[in-house]
Amino acid sequence: MTPETVQQLRADLKRDEGLRLKPYLDTVGKVSIGFGRNLDDRGISEDEAEFLLAEDVKLVLNDIRHLFPWVLNETQNRQRAFANLLFNLGATKLGKFKNTLAHWAAGQHQKAADGIRASLYAKQVGARAERIAKLVEQG
Repeated sequence: MTPETVQQLRADLKRDEGLRLKPYLDTVGKVSIGFGRNLDDRGISEDEAEFLLAEDVKLVLNDIRHLFPWVLNETQNRQRAFANLLFNLGATKLGKFKNTLAHWAAGQHQKAADGIRASLYAKQVGARAERIAKLVEQG
């Protein structure tokens, strides 16, 4: 196909499929997203997954700047630990870690790490929480 034909095809597919930014069930019950991407049968490529991760990291860093700016004064490892928690939990759920966040913001890193380890979150994610807690402890 010529580049012009491919461009016309893209326009046709955009018109015919429509854009859905959240997963949905198509007319035959397949989970789809975007302009009709069939996630059940096709999934996504590793390059697409890397692109999505890069975009998600940008969102997490933006949330830190706007919602938790005190984190920017922490060591790189502690910033990384916080970003990992924020990525996994989202701002609303992470915000419920009131004591842990208060300890962390006050520089009481051992207490913050202990709070992570004692959480339901730690029971759910296991080794991930331990790695995060160690980064908080060790700085």
